Amino acid sequence: MPRLMGVDIPNDKQIQYSLTYLYGLGLYRAREVCEKLGIDPTSPASDISDEDVGRIAALLERDYLVEGPLRRQVTQNISRMREIKSYRGIRHRVSLPVRGQRTKTNARTRKGPRKTVAGKKGVKDLR
Repeated sequence: MPRLMGVDIPNDKQIQYSLTYLYGLGLYRAREVCEKLGIDPTSPASDISDEDVGRIAALLERDYLVEGPLRRQVTQNISRMREIKSYRGIRHRVSLPVRGQRTKTNARTRKGPRKTVAGKKGVKDLR
């Protein structure tokens, strides 16, 4: 099982799909990397030599923002938005959807489980 940038790449899959296990690397970029290095994207990851793994790692570190640095950049962007109190930063801070989704219904993933509030007593209950 080859290891790239601290992530185990599955042996049984094609190299183009195995590379997508890296954070920030989708199928398009994985194919692009294979094409740049002259590696057949349909070959299984188990057939990739250690030399090829080193070449892939070097290319990813040099040309692409993946794994740790990308996660760090995303976190910094979110914290910057929080600090300058932009609309998106405020939404992040109060754990609400950031991209304009409705919150009257749905949004349970961001808001968490329902917090039931006792309803008002009706007219019948007051008599």
